[in-house]
Amino acid sequence: MDELRMIAGGPCRSGGDDKCGNGDCPTVYATPEPDMLAIQGYDVAHPTPEGESVVLIPENILKEAARARGWL
Repeated sequence: MDELRMIAGGPCRSGGDDKCGNGDCPTVYATPEPDMLAIQGYDVAHPTPEGESVVLIPENILKEAARARGWL
């Protein structure tokens, strides 16, 4: 998907903030498609239809995305 714009999460801000241990935390992106968000998160072993995934993201990242979208 082209033109993703980070609205929450992303690169960890400091060494103590790196809960993922890899320098890149779960992220929520705005997409060019109306009412659609893209989510980068932790893999979950759960069956899904082809082309879909279920990911885990920290609750605070989703709240940050809601604030960025003006929903809170």
